[in-house]
Amino acid sequence: MVFAAVVVALEATALLAAAVWYAFELFSGAPVLTFWGAVFTLALLLAFSAWLFAVGHFLFRGYRWTRAAALVAQLFVLIIGVPTMTGGLVLQGAAMAIPALAVVVILFRRDVIAYASQTAGASAAL
Repeated sequence: MVFAAVVVALEATALLAAAVWYAFELFSGAPVLTFWGAVFTLALLLAFSAWLFAVGHFLFRGYRWTRAAALVAQLFVLIIGVPTMTGGLVLQGAAMAIPALAVVVILFRRDVIAYASQTAGASAAL
């Protein structure tokens, strides 16, 4: 479970770094088709990064809903990573696809399912 939570948190960090780079390029005058479309893309990158940080945190804490959220995120990473590998950027694609595939396998292990079966309970989660 710790490995899966760390991989999700690292993916969130990478996405945040991409958002920062995208913002730097956007506000330094890089040409874009529509400025507000680029701002919307930046907002989506930041929102998805925050969502992945939350998923990683609550996955580590063992909440049930995080398994599905982490699985969806890993499937999206695989959807981007595999064509990246087959498109000629083998190292970049493998850096995305291999950890995502490992997390998918880990999420279906019996001990991970048992650990991630907690519900919110009496204490507030957020």
